[in-house]
Amino acid sequence: MVDFKYLTLGLDAMARAHRMSAMAGHLGAAVIAGYFVGEQRPDLEPEVYRGIEGDLERIIAGGSVFGRKMSRTAPLSDRELFAPLPGAKADPALIASLPEALGRNIDRPRQSGHNVIFASIAIRALTEHPELATGPRVDGIRKLIALFDGAHPGTGYFGKGKGRIRGDEVELDDDDGTPEYSDLEGMAAAVIDELIAQDPAVHRQGYGGLVHVINHAAAVADLARFGGADLVPRAVAAHRRHLRLWRNLPDLADELGPVPVSKFTPHHAAYWTSGEAPYDRALLTHRVKTMFGFDELAASSDDDARKARAYDQLRQLM
Repeated sequence: MVDFKYLTLGLDAMARAHRMSAMAGHLGAAVIAGYFVGEQRPDLEPEVYRGIEGDLERIIAGGSVFGRKMSRTAPLSDRELFAPLPGAKADPALIASLPEALGRNIDRPRQSGHNVIFASIAIRALTEHPELATGPRVDGIRKLIALFDGAHPGTGYFGKGKGRIRGDEVELDDDDGTPEYSDLEGMAAAVIDELIAQDPAVHRQGYGGLVHVINHAAAVADLARFGGADLVPRAVAAHRRHLRLWRNLPDLADELGPVPVSKFTPHHAAYWTSGEAPYDRALLTHRVKTMFGFDELAASSDDDARKARAYDQLRQLM
């Protein structure tokens, strides 16, 4: 299992993230996700839990590209984001204000779905542990969600000639081949199929990559389970736009090379003990979120064979 302390540390970091940047929400969300992996999979090998906690400690210590390294003028260090908030009495009724805040920006994909990803994991954590729903925590997380109100969908890389282009500046063909879906089951099927179809010889870059397409979908699925069901139709429509943006990206393997593929998925001890687990760049805050997110998304599908094939394909993202 993963120590329960990481749940409270992650919530406190999310509550302070608005003082650094919207993207600083990555730090607390990843630490919460790491705790949830232990709940999802209580029978993993001990080396997996040690590897996860190692990632979480690296994030807390300042290893993420989304903390002070990105926001150099922020008044807090990464470690200070995780300091315990002042004690306050819990009020579970406050949790309802988080879906309300998300409702103001959920109609479009915002920064590769991070508005939904961050809000959803906080809503789940507080709903399952209402004793942690204090005023300072909920107020800070609500301020983090609000930072996405005017955010664009993120950017995609279209090669040296065109560079990066914002998602709201891209024209998509109405008949682009993206599956039609308007519910959780359709969304899960589309994302699982997209993951199964991935070929490491094809290299796209942008809109958060398939990691965020997965985690965005997982966050929508969790909204349905943890107090945001009324937002789901709008969230699913925004997710499909995100998937369309990802599918629209060109193959840049000639420029970027093939996609690196791990020998193992991080649910196996060998991933962590091989000495080959990467810790560079954004993967540090996305590895455990994607372990968590894929399992949450898979719960919306009954096709065990396809889920197993997709699970093996996670090696391409790790």
